[in-house]
Amino acid sequence: MVAMETARLLQYKRPLIWMILHASLALSQNYPEVTSDEECDCYRTNGSDAAYFTTHQFFDFRSLSEYAGVPDIIQDEWDTSHADASSDYFLSDAWTNSWGLQNWNNSDILSQQQDDEKAGRETTSDAQYLLVNSPNNVYIEAADGDGDGDGDGATLLTMRTSRVGRFQTGAEFESTATGLHYLSVRMRARTRGGPGAVTAMFTYRGASDLAGVEESDLEIRTGDPARKVQYTNQPSYTAEGDEVPEATRNATLPRGGRWSDWAAYRMDWTPTRTTHYVDGDEVAAIAFQNPRDPTQVYLNCWSDGGSWSGVMRDGQQAVLQIQWIEMVYNQTDVNDAQPPSKRDEAYDERGACQKVCSIDETDQVGTAVLIEGAEGTASTVLGFGGWLQLTFWIPLFTMFTIGMS
Repeated sequence: MVAMETARLLQYKRPLIWMILHASLALSQNYPEVTSDEECDCYRTNGSDAAYFTTHQFFDFRSLSEYAGVPDIIQDEWDTSHADASSDYFLSDAWTNSWGLQNWNNSDILSQQQDDEKAGRETTSDAQYLLVNSPNNVYIEAADGDGDGDGDGATLLTMRTSRVGRFQTGAEFESTATGLHYLSVRMRARTRGGPGAVTAMFTYRGASDLAGVEESDLEIRTGDPARKVQYTNQPSYTAEGDEVPEATRNATLPRGGRWSDWAAYRMDWTPTRTTHYVDGDEVAAIAFQNPRDPTQVYLNCWSDGGSWSGVMRDGQQAVLQIQWIEMVYNQTDVNDAQPPSKRDEAYDERGACQKVCSIDETDQVGTAVLIEGAEGTASTVLGFGGWLQLTFWIPLFTMFTIGMS
């Protein structure tokens, strides 16, 4: 009798029950709840070579309208090298605690070239003209509104290079932390402009000899086909000028993308290899000459007229435009520009990662979600995490209540 009554109730109320179940399934597919970095002991990345890191940083250039403005190109080599920052943003703690603008030039390389040529020696550079990096070529500008709608924002950071008569003016900045030991660095960016330029995101540790250099590059050459991106674990050539093909991967951007389109570029450097992703798709992995020692992160936009960059015509320019940069990393030294956080101190005291977070399993770029430890695992039942567990049991309880009413 009870069974018949229950069946009758379920028959009449089946549409309501199915609606509840479907709503529950939709809710159960939501991303985990965003948490503060202070609540994370470490961060685990996804992908084919997942790894753990201790520190998370996010730099958002999409809402900086008060600093927006495109500076004129400075026409003199000395003046552009000694130019002030393009806006107060690049003098603020938000910038200087983590990044440093560069103003070096390649005059030493050109001088060495001349000496080698006079002595009849092989030279490793074929630069054709002076390259001068300038703080004036890194600036915040208003977005043009032609993005893909993925949280494009009002502003972006631009790095510019331009041919100015007998020299090339370029842009570069580097991380103030010099002891980054394995990392995952990402940027949402695009490259635009005339042929003869290179835009890049890379790690670099110099050495007195070429063979000792440790460098992982993501490079886009504006003279290349619109879908081609180059990935290299340097050096890609020997002191004698011979190529090292194992060091390089020529990749095609996925899903028909072009480097002039907005895309999320990601470089994961782990002890075994360096892996590259574009919009979440793995496009290259290089184990050969994988860097071993602590390093820095660099971004630049440049040309020197050599065979790698190509020659840019006088008056032309190219830009690397960036909406945001995000990193998780381990660090072997102390960054004096930035005091340690409470999370860093807690990690040092515990010596283990109790609460694991992710920057890949969130739907809000720049944020972290707790995926293991504390709330992330304390309420796990039948393999379900806290929110999923809740949305699993609610419909069962509701069905029971309806059936008994």
